[in-house]
Amino acid sequence: MSSTSQRQLGESDSPIEDELESAFNRMVDEGTQRLHRTWREVLVTGFFGGTEVAMGVLAYLSVLNETHNQLLAGVAFAIGFLALLLGRSELFTEGFLVPVTTVVAKRASVGQLAKLWSGTLVANLIGGWLIMALIVVAFPKLRAQTIESAAHYVTAPLSLQSLALAVLGGMAITLMTRMQHGTDSVPGKIAAAVAGAFLLAGLQLFHSILDSLLIFGALATGQAPFGYLDWLGWFWYTLVGNMAGGLVLVTLLRLLRSKERLKDERESAEAEA
Repeated sequence: MSSTSQRQLGESDSPIEDELESAFNRMVDEGTQRLHRTWREVLVTGFFGGTEVAMGVLAYLSVLNETHNQLLAGVAFAIGFLALLLGRSELFTEGFLVPVTTVVAKRASVGQLAKLWSGTLVANLIGGWLIMALIVVAFPKLRAQTIESAAHYVTAPLSLQSLALAVLGGMAITLMTRMQHGTDSVPGKIAAAVAGAFLLAGLQLFHSILDSLLIFGALATGQAPFGYLDWLGWFWYTLVGNMAGGLVLVTLLRLLRSKERLKDERESAEAEA
């Protein structure tokens, strides 16, 4: 079916389905606001993202320590994603689908995307490090569990399996973002957050921010059999894998699906410039 016929069938005169049109508009509107933040806003939002996800890590460790059930602990981690959703803070890995779509639509620049990514990443890690240091002081009984959980990630060698876990981790959280922007329903957004937490934490997928906070907590105990260099050795390939999964397996395919709509948006942006 041609884009002309598609426009005639829908109510929105769009080359894509009406529901996709609504989701596309939500993404571009939100992405435009996020990418036009100042450095101060980017860093503060990212810092809160790190602190709020750390509270999810606290819930995860508490449930895992008491039940030794990885899947149940993964559901408990959803507290962190719910805090991100309702508190309007941000994780670095949430910056794939929405901001990239906005840049491709010419509603923001590549430089603004780089600022969002770099500022959010650094601020996430700083905020998360601070709260994890407080957690291991406040809850001594969780120290052994924190070290055990962190070791699962930081001691993993660079291998095809590790890369696959990192790619799936990036795909899972970007899919969560896609689901949340596909609906106006708050219960629907909450369900997506719980699903994302189950996949990431429950199945122990590799996630550059979430798992870094576990590692920071272990290091803060002063008893971990690994150090910050070991973390960096794990972090770099996990970050690359997360970006590959989020950008290639979800974002790129969504852009291809909305190709004609993106063309319209780019033309509109050029006309307004």
